[in-house]
Amino acid sequence: MVALAQGTWVIIADGEKALFTENVTDAENPNLVVVSVEEQDHLAARSKPSDRAGRRNDTGPNQKSAVEEDTWRTHAKSLFVQDVANLLNKKGLKGAYKRLVLVASPQVLGLLRRRLHSEVLAKVVAEVDKTLTNHPLHKVEKVLQRQLRTSTA
Repeated sequence: MVALAQGTWVIIADGEKALFTENVTDAENPNLVVVSVEEQDHLAARSKPSDRAGRRNDTGPNQKSAVEEDTWRTHAKSLFVQDVANLLNKKGLKGAYKRLVLVASPQVLGLLRRRLHSEVLAKVVAEVDKTLTNHPLHKVEKVLQRQLRTSTA
């Protein structure tokens, strides 16, 4: 069983919001405290009109192709996850934490894994593929305990 030991950082993220939390008690009765909250700049994410897809010029004369709206959102989420990874790398390489638990959707977990420094990846003790950014911390604590208990059982 992976223990949520005291001092373990738990990052709860999706493509728009990330909670950086730390367990300030023991693994038996975790108490997550928010260290910081990062949110995507919604103005930048909505810079394209949402009512219709964009257009881009092709190489041929007077040729244009449609760009799906989802592409813009996906790109914005990817940039946000890159920012979260940069923060984790910066803090982790300076020794701000020794153990790290990542909680995010499978897509966000994959993006984070690819962008984390190898020394920071070595500090990851568990991953939980759930989107919990909008859940109260006491519910996140219970989900983590249950998930971490069953993940190695």
